[in-house]
Amino acid sequence: MSDTTSPKKRVLFIDRDGTIIVEPPTDYQVDSLEKLAFVPKAIRNLYEIRSQLDFEWAMVTNQDGLGTDAFPEDTFWPPHNLMLDILKGEGIEFDKQFIDRTFKKDNQPTRKPGTALLTEYFSEEYDLANSFVIGDRLSDMQLAKNLGAKGIMIGKSLDLQDDDVDLEALRETIVLTTEDWDEITALLKGSKGRSASIRRTTKETDIQIALDLDGKGRNDNQTGVGFFDHMLDQLGKHGRMDLQVKVEGDLHIDPHHTIEDTALALGSAFLEALGDKRGIERYGFFNLVMDEALAEVALDFSGRPWLVFEADFNREKVGDFPVEMLEHFFKSFSDNARCNLSIKLSGKNAHHMIEAAFKGFARAIRAAITRIPGDDSLPSTKGVL
Repeated sequence: MSDTTSPKKRVLFIDRDGTIIVEPPTDYQVDSLEKLAFVPKAIRNLYEIRSQLDFEWAMVTNQDGLGTDAFPEDTFWPPHNLMLDILKGEGIEFDKQFIDRTFKKDNQPTRKPGTALLTEYFSEEYDLANSFVIGDRLSDMQLAKNLGAKGIMIGKSLDLQDDDVDLEALRETIVLTTEDWDEITALLKGSKGRSASIRRTTKETDIQIALDLDGKGRNDNQTGVGFFDHMLDQLGKHGRMDLQVKVEGDLHIDPHHTIEDTALALGSAFLEALGDKRGIERYGFFNLVMDEALAEVALDFSGRPWLVFEADFNREKVGDFPVEMLEHFFKSFSDNARCNLSIKLSGKNAHHMIEAAFKGFARAIRAAITRIPGDDSLPSTKGVL
């Protein structure tokens, strides 16, 4: 059964200067109406994100010495409020604003990348792991790391940054570096609704699956069938999906129930993660060679299960995996993922043939679930998949 916990709120923490509006290259202060200029494509994309996605919005900005002689209040608020009015007129509003007034030398926890102004988001109400910080400095990316969120870097090359943070420590946090707001919108659209958690329990097996279609190919698969774990690792790695499979099965009988039920649960996870399938390619096909073996794989997330499988093996098992279960695995997956699947294998070495099948299957899936930039339509003339 699926995880039925209430969905948590995702947040966009968005920097101001250099991200929404242009940061003056001399004094770095937008302290007059003449200095107010928007980053190219920012307004159009902010509207698209605001109107189509379900994030809460928080502006988080450092304004060095605001309220002091170095940056008087009466020079800050007119351009700031005009910016907000322009954005509001285009349907773009922030839920909250967080403005830190300290200098970097003050070393205050309220200043980015510190999180002292943002403590309300460290609660069970928010899904920080699937939230994003958008900014033009490495300090913004460090803020993302400190929040446990993902970082989107806009503008400057990472190599030109002079923030006092460790770039190498941020490699896993930064999911996009770009100078184009269109790319940010495409990534954020692709971040929604692409994961699933499934638990399937019978008298024969207890299976837990966590799947993220937009992961990085990370795997943690433990079914009790060594060669099968290896094949599931191929699926995650070559499909660039994060996949975790935990199985307690009746292996004292044989691996049949473990392999079959895993395929059924995995198919259910794909069905849930794909949602309404809007904006995906839908079809995937890939020919993959591994030494003498060739796998020809094609699939269609059509909503209609069907399997065509052609292969001749010269032995009964590879390790602890019965080769007759390969077809049964793909049939069970097809049934619950509701997809058409065609797999044709040739070769002499059964290990190579099966591994080629899983790798080709992974690559075909990756092609089929890829989102088409700017397209939110259903890939069907029938209006439903």
